[in-house]
Amino acid sequence: MAYEDLRDWIAALERAGELRRITAEVDPILEITEITDRVSKMPGSPQLTWGRVSDPARASEARQFADAPSFVPAANSGNAGGPALLFQNIKGHPGHQVLINQFGSARRMNLALEVNSLDEIADRIRHFMDVKSPQGFLDKVKMLPILAEMGKFFPKTVTTGPCKEVIRKDNFSLDWFPILQCWPKDAGRFITLPCVVTRDTKTGKRNVGCYRMQVFDERTTALHWQRQKVGAEHYREALRRAAAQSDVGAGVAARASVDIMARSSGGAVLAEGQRPAGKMEVAVAIGTDPAVTFSSIVPAPPDVEEYLIAGFLRQKPVELVKCETVDLEVPATSEIVLEGHVHLDELRTEGPFGDHTGFYSLEDLYPVFHLSCITHRKNPIYATTIVGKPPMEDAWMGKAVERIFLPLMKLTIPELVDINLPVEGIFHNLMIVSIKKSYPGQARKVMNAIWSLGQAMFTKCIIVVDEDVNVQDIGDVTLKVLNHIDPERDIQFTLGPIDSLDHASRLPNYGSKMGIDATRKWASEGFTRPWPDEILMDSKTKALVESKWKKLAKELGLE
Repeated sequence: MAYEDLRDWIAALERAGELRRITAEVDPILEITEITDRVSKMPGSPQLTWGRVSDPARASEARQFADAPSFVPAANSGNAGGPALLFQNIKGHPGHQVLINQFGSARRMNLALEVNSLDEIADRIRHFMDVKSPQGFLDKVKMLPILAEMGKFFPKTVTTGPCKEVIRKDNFSLDWFPILQCWPKDAGRFITLPCVVTRDTKTGKRNVGCYRMQVFDERTTALHWQRQKVGAEHYREALRRAAAQSDVGAGVAARASVDIMARSSGGAVLAEGQRPAGKMEVAVAIGTDPAVTFSSIVPAPPDVEEYLIAGFLRQKPVELVKCETVDLEVPATSEIVLEGHVHLDELRTEGPFGDHTGFYSLEDLYPVFHLSCITHRKNPIYATTIVGKPPMEDAWMGKAVERIFLPLMKLTIPELVDINLPVEGIFHNLMIVSIKKSYPGQARKVMNAIWSLGQAMFTKCIIVVDEDVNVQDIGDVTLKVLNHIDPERDIQFTLGPIDSLDHASRLPNYGSKMGIDATRKWASEGFTRPWPDEILMDSKTKALVESKWKKLAKELGLE
């Protein structure tokens, strides 16, 4: 059963022993971050085991069944990431609660998406991708169950929902909510886990993205949609349309569009001279069910709505309600909804902000979000996250994206075997790829394919290895890569788009990338020297030692 809302998800976390309630008073300015940072870097958090609850002090953490054993937390378990935290005594915000670190372990990511393994979702994706064009009537009949299953994932609009329990079009303030300042040199308080809803003015398609929002005052924030994100493209499309409808530019729509993009560097700065006036509608949902929240961070194709992805993940459609002051839809069970507009002729300095790179992202210009309405549940729970030096909560979300979207990457790059985005590589800095090599130069073809693939275009360094290398084993990768490359021959550089958070690139959003071909070199690639065999023990000897290993292990003190 899909989680109905954030509260249902919190209850599931508590039943699973994965939530801790914090009743001591804490300050949303820096203190919650320091506590959460320590917890998220814990080497182990409670896992579950079967057994009867014998310790009354632990009974409240157990999941009770009428006639069955209870789930109880196992001591000294190895599930890194620390528990989810629900702060219930927030300084300056009596009665409010803050949920954080909800996705902060491999186990909780599985719980959030209601699977035992993320591979289950990847298998479901493969199932739909295997659908072939029907060749006849019988094939069409066989497709009906699959089409019916797909149909149940589409979102549906309902008349009202819990997010409408309180509606405020006047006398509202962002200061009501316990919004965090995460790090000492942050420019202020930031909303860090919002589902930002926009609509393409050209196609009408919605997008849900997770873009941080710096609070300027009680009714305005920044919208930090990075230049290559879909929300930013919706903003640029609104800018193009406004330019084409005004007397600015060449007077022809296409020329006016090119002109406004060039003069504003793609909406990054205010264009010299007159800038097209107008507004773009935006809605922000905070505290959604876990599938919707996760869907807001996935690198989905622009034509696929995140609400549909969430429906696919939860195997049940997302229920949406119309906003009060803008023509957009938000999840009906959201804890908090912010409605408003971005003005096309207004940018404001946003940042610095302590980011997932482990460094502060620098100040830059971003659009300003003006609130026109706030709706929320009674006693809303504020869901948030922090980012900083890994590992933190976002690391587990990133690894989930890696696993789930591998089948989609294989659609474009069929020779892919596996990929690894090491947590320390901050997702966009390093991708290790194994391939089934079939022709000369294929590793370089794969690099270029990745650099042209959605959000993967930001990847700063790509390492390509053969299929016999386990990319999840960094030790194996290091051994093979450093032994297999001739640096001058096997490393290539190129220029292209760079993640906005990269502080080392020569220009903002533009810089160099590196690819390393660590595959075995072929004679047809110009390598004429002998290639040595890898050192491996023969199977007969391995079997002999295996038969004696139990006794040997006891004598070696390894039991």
